[in-house]
Amino acid sequence: MATASEVGVNGEKRATISPDYLESKAVLETKALLSELCRHFYGLGWVSGTGGSITIKVHDDAIPKQNQLVLMSPSGVQKERMVPEDMYVLSPDGSILSSPIAKPFPHKPPKCSDCGPLFIKAYQMRDAGAVIHSHGIESCLATMINPSAKEFRITHMEMIKGIKGHGYYDELVIPIIENTAYEYELTESLAKAIEAYPKTTAVLVRNHGIYVWGDSWIHAKTQAECYHYLFDAAIKLYQLGLDWSTPDHGPIRNVKEVAVAGSNNGASSKRCIVLDIEGTTTPISFVTDVLFPYARNNVRKHLSLTFDTAETKEDIALLRSQVQDDLEKGVAGAVPIPLDDSAKEDVIAALVANVEAMIKADRKIPALKQLQGHIWLTGFENNELKGDVFDDVPRALERWHASGIKVYIYSSGSRLAQRLLFGNTKYGDLRKYLCGYFDTAVGNKRETRSYVEIRESVGVDKPSEILFVTDVFQEAVAAKAAGIDVNISIRPGNAPLPDHHEFKTIQSFSQI
Repeated sequence: MATASEVGVNGEKRATISPDYLESKAVLETKALLSELCRHFYGLGWVSGTGGSITIKVHDDAIPKQNQLVLMSPSGVQKERMVPEDMYVLSPDGSILSSPIAKPFPHKPPKCSDCGPLFIKAYQMRDAGAVIHSHGIESCLATMINPSAKEFRITHMEMIKGIKGHGYYDELVIPIIENTAYEYELTESLAKAIEAYPKTTAVLVRNHGIYVWGDSWIHAKTQAECYHYLFDAAIKLYQLGLDWSTPDHGPIRNVKEVAVAGSNNGASSKRCIVLDIEGTTTPISFVTDVLFPYARNNVRKHLSLTFDTAETKEDIALLRSQVQDDLEKGVAGAVPIPLDDSAKEDVIAALVANVEAMIKADRKIPALKQLQGHIWLTGFENNELKGDVFDDVPRALERWHASGIKVYIYSSGSRLAQRLLFGNTKYGDLRKYLCGYFDTAVGNKRETRSYVEIRESVGVDKPSEILFVTDVFQEAVAAKAAGIDVNISIRPGNAPLPDHHEFKTIQSFSQI
């Protein structure tokens, strides 16, 4: 399927390819699908007035994804009347391989969409399988609620689960870029947004619409539907005077109201509070004497009962990779794990030995944290575990939430483990007060770059608008270096602090 570039009419970059492949079943079926989706999206109001566009890669098992052909709907054409023959065929770099035949008056001559360069960026930077550009009114109005906002944020909505990498309790963040007179001029700003927001699968364009991509056309379509639903929900909540970006979607609070509602100890100047768990919200003893032993004592049982599930297979694959790395580096306690075709009991025995060594060394590694989270999930579901928090924590969370302050958790434990702990306490489900969760996916808790990542993720104008509360001196130093304000938590069982450390200390959240 090799191509050769050439310059076509109007200076468009073109390429050549085998005519037989252009008429292949895969290409023809994708053209038919694209025209069907155009009609469907017209009915949804996403591509009316000839606006918007759709592009899909031609799936072919014999061709690597990055080398697959791109089919794209043309510009300035009534999307509800499109037929397969109206589609452009492009090479992976955006060169035109095949153009539709011009139709008689009153139809305009065919023109490749101005969105083309933006689509190609999404393909190249995200290895996407399809990209949808919608002019749906919901996506437009969502960018206009706050004209100065650089992001759209929403949390605690069921449809967030339809967005890759997100769950109900997560905060969904979508970057907003400014519109330009010509769509191709958006290419650079879209690329910068994709780079700056590695988790995003969409970029909003103010007063314009949205670009959504996915691994396949099904994934892109599903996510586009979820995004439009969430935008519509935010607009309706806004009309009701309710805040879509907070867990309970209570009344919208402006900055002045938040300042008045704040305490006299500095919380009034904060828009976000980020909390550590061990020694801050939760006794260290609960983690060391309850959670860790539960995981250690149940790892063999958990692996035996769930060995053939997709979830556990993924856990085992992560552990294999980590153990292999440990063996190469000579990490103490690491033992080889037999191959998958070995006896199940032998594989589990090796996994248990490695996990026990990792827990004993208190290693903060994703492979261990993910498995622990799944073991604890079973414990919470069976009421064998109950989350433990200090008595002042629920009252403080409720007070901060009522004041319009967003609260996040940052822990070395997995995001799943964090949600389990706060969702199953003797005070009930405290997740309604939490806007999001960070784990070591953003970086080590003792490294400044981790707090820079958090600072950029929570959407504040100044890092000083964030308060980080931790019991670990080194974490406090790292957060301070990122410009974040810090309080150190003094709780029973916490390690002593260095003399003259210069950080404000608290014994209770009532002091914040």
